Amino acid sequence: MNLSPFRALLAGALLAAACSDAAGPFATTRPPATTDAASTTTAAPSSTTTTFAATTAPATTSTAGTASSLLAGLGDPYFPTLGNAGYDVEHYLLDLVVDPEDNFIRGEATITAAATSGLEAFHLDLLGLTVDAVAVDGAPAAYSRDGAELIVRPDAAIPAGEDFVTTVAYHGTPENLFTLGFPLGWVDTGDITYVVAEPDAARTWFPGNDHPSDKAAFTFRLTVPSGLTAAANGTLVETAGAGEATIFVWEMDRPMATYLATVVIGDLVLIEQEGPGGVLLRDYLPADMGDQLPGPLLRVPEMLDFYVALFGPYPFAEYGHAVVPGLPGALENQTLCVFGREVLESHAGGFGRPTVEEIVAHELAHQWYGNSVTPATWNDIWLNEGFATFAQWLWVERDLGREAYDATITGNHGFLAEAPHPAPGDPGPSGREMFHYSVYLRGGLTLHALRVEVGDDTLFAILRAWAARYAYGNGSTPEFIALAEEISGADLGALFDAWLYAAEIPPLP
Repeated sequence: MNLSPFRALLAGALLAAACSDAAGPFATTRPPATTDAASTTTAAPSSTTTTFAATTAPATTSTAGTASSLLAGLGDPYFPTLGNAGYDVEHYLLDLVVDPEDNFIRGEATITAAATSGLEAFHLDLLGLTVDAVAVDGAPAAYSRDGAELIVRPDAAIPAGEDFVTTVAYHGTPENLFTLGFPLGWVDTGDITYVVAEPDAARTWFPGNDHPSDKAAFTFRLTVPSGLTAAANGTLVETAGAGEATIFVWEMDRPMATYLATVVIGDLVLIEQEGPGGVLLRDYLPADMGDQLPGPLLRVPEMLDFYVALFGPYPFAEYGHAVVPGLPGALENQTLCVFGREVLESHAGGFGRPTVEEIVAHELAHQWYGNSVTPATWNDIWLNEGFATFAQWLWVERDLGREAYDATITGNHGFLAEAPHPAPGDPGPSGREMFHYSVYLRGGLTLHALRVEVGDDTLFAILRAWAARYAYGNGSTPEFIALAEEISGADLGALFDAWLYAAEIPPLP
């Protein structure tokens, strides 16, 4: 993913695969609304259920009609209804009051966007939850619900090219999706609450433009019961007490895809250190794990140094992990990976199933490939997973030598050759296909084949150029192939066709 999630790491297991309007008691501790630089409009006033209609607010206007329906979905090959046309989000302010005991949130999302066309109405992705009010540029706006679409009709049309600010007040218990066979979205474990949303579950906990092609900066303002910690992406810029509550404010100032946004809440221990190049390394562990990093995480500074030398500057100011119970893998949420405790404490390894240390390296590599440079559409998921898998093999080479790398390449190729598998360049739209081990392993072998074809110097020039040219944006497979041919001076079409799209895996070069 990624949930990289769920990486090839548990290759076999991976593939096997009541709504209340009353706020919990903690919701009464919500502090008064405040104004900040990201919120330039007056806030509007301020559930897992599989029956969406039960959680839908009454429509305040008729559906916007045919013109509005054309704005729903961006036509992604795998998730055609995800995302929305007509605007580009620049910033999200997510102000959440969280009652972990009842697994209940009361939220206010302030979304700053630029209209890319004239808008009499527009859509936001939101699944479940109850909408209390919507405002656009400070004026109350009519809204209606249609499945996972929140349709907003502002009081006045928004001209193309104009910035506008939408505020959505909402509440409820977020429902989980099971796109990959385990809970995605806002996950309550009883002791710790966390978010892993790849590929399509960001819409279950906040309204937005839930497609990786629309990246934006984020501010998280998280109010939780005193004694608990709330972590999120980016930089912790403020912590303040308010009676029985504590407010944590986090800023992610680099553009981020919605599926990479995360929140982790619980009784957590923070371990901080300065990493290579001044990168702040911070890890959040369940309190009962103590204040010492688990062994596999101790080598992150070495890995960071190694990858900077290969891929170019680390793209963010912070990095770290939040360890949580029950997650059968790890997800490379931007600057704060969420790591399953049971996976971290396991020692599994073997072809098709990376060691824990390889998974740690894999998630770190995603900060360049997947997070900073994000696929423009979900069918190019190999640009995430294949790149991160190849990077973990490079760590094997650095740590154990070229013989170990060669054995890893040969072994994983043999593992793939034993049974039919989808081609990684277009694996298919289901979770089982998108995150099939072929996307990881054969995607990684594609870069190995490129390495053999063009040589180390040229390969790493290509990888560095990909990370630099498309930093904080989106890229596609045709763009990567064009870049590789530009830098190598070679015609690489046949190589990529064979490794990414042919039904049968090619022999190793």
